[in-house]
Amino acid sequence: MAEKSQNVQDVFLNHVRKNKNPVTVFLVNGVKLQGIITWFDNFSVLLRRDGHTQLVYKHAISTVMPSGPVQLFEPDKKDEDAAAEADGNADADAGPEASVEEVADA
Repeated sequence: MAEKSQNVQDVFLNHVRKNKNPVTVFLVNGVKLQGIITWFDNFSVLLRRDGHTQLVYKHAISTVMPSGPVQLFEPDKKDEDAAAEADGNADADAGPEASVEEVADA
């Protein structure tokens, strides 16, 4: 049986909901709402702040911005190895200091 794919919207909203990350929701009319997402479905989001809950329709939302960084997916092992290798090569790069020494030796 084929694996069910998830869309990034659902993954993102579920992540900030589960972790109770505070978010800022910008609406298409310029209004800024802040709170914690407690529930969402295909058409709306429940946003809670100071004990009050607001039902916000998704068609009115422009942007959802979490208060901190969000890592939605675990990086692959090969991606981690490539990043570590790239960090190691950055130290091996001679940079501008080497070119100054080479000029002085010439």
